[in-house]
Amino acid sequence: MDRRGFLALVALVAARKAYAGDFSAYVESLRAPARAAGVSDETFESVAGGLSQDATLTGKRAAQGEFTRPLKAYVDDAASPGRAKAGREMMRKHAAALAAAARATGAPAEIIVALWGMESDFGRSRGDRDIFPTLATLAFLNPDNPVYAQEFVAGLALLQKGIPREKLRGSWAGAMGDPQFMPSAYLKYARSASGGTPDIWNNVADSLLSIGNFLRESGWVSGLDPLIEARVPASFDYSALKQDFSAWRAAGFATLDGGALPREGVAMLFFPAGAEGPAFLLSENFFVLKAYNFSDSYAFAGAVLAERIAGRQVLRQKWPVEAQPLDLAEREAIQRGLSARGLYDGKIDGRFGPVTRLAIHALQRGSGVARADGFPSRAVLELLRAN
Repeated sequence: MDRRGFLALVALVAARKAYAGDFSAYVESLRAPARAAGVSDETFESVAGGLSQDATLTGKRAAQGEFTRPLKAYVDDAASPGRAKAGREMMRKHAAALAAAARATGAPAEIIVALWGMESDFGRSRGDRDIFPTLATLAFLNPDNPVYAQEFVAGLALLQKGIPREKLRGSWAGAMGDPQFMPSAYLKYARSASGGTPDIWNNVADSLLSIGNFLRESGWVSGLDPLIEARVPASFDYSALKQDFSAWRAAGFATLDGGALPREGVAMLFFPAGAEGPAFLLSENFFVLKAYNFSDSYAFAGAVLAERIAGRQVLRQKWPVEAQPLDLAEREAIQRGLSARGLYDGKIDGRFGPVTRLAIHALQRGSGVARADGFPSRAVLELLRAN
């Protein structure tokens, strides 16, 4: 799609309320951006004709576990010992295809397999929804997010390229195949191990190569662990949460085993349960994993699962349990309070990532909190309410 077509699509999505609840009229409004993407009217009509809204999708987006569950609970399920064991079996079963994918893309085999497991449970849970009513409905229900309309058009582009509609089935969000690629991700990242049309539905080698290619194209740095369990020195003053590895070394940080940190790159210090709990340094590759799914919990679990698949120990530090985890309204209240103080300019959605944690760190530092850990705790909420 050219810039003109993209702008037309954004304008249509922004004007969604003008359709006054008329789903069919909204779908018809996507004809122009589809044309701009090279989709013929015949292809458009083969999908749009008789397309109906999927009532089962209301509220699905807000209920995603990787954004709503406590991180430890999410990781315990997503990177469970059972899934790690299944991942090791997949490593053995598809050793040749994995080795080829790793050589071609520079992404480690265990990371590729971990994402395969996270996304579709190694092909056992791909979803079987027709992506077109799914994406059209999500676009209609979420006018604040133009992505779904763009993905609807990208799905039409796949049809135009000759991929049969019966293959274009996937999850409640429109993600397809073993890698759970959205249509635009398929167009950009899918690769065939044999040189033909990539088949992420029935060909494991294509799926593994496509996952690796996604990581490479998203900036994967060879030899850099995404998640490093860190030993925090007693002298640490909590003045920074994000800096070069050289600065972390100078501050006395080391791996949990006392080993050296990577020589280059930027890392963010992450306390998933506050300063009383474990500490991790999140490297640039952690944020590459977030390109696959924007959730910190997802990237964290994917990195942990990869370590477990590779047979390495991980999560060895004591992890305290929160007595009163924040609910969605309280998480949003933290973001709203940070925004009112000019410390945060992101969405008020209760989803905490690096931007929110850095804003909390700034609040803590400005308020004289000794261990400014950036953790969104009840104490942070009370601090905001008190000032």
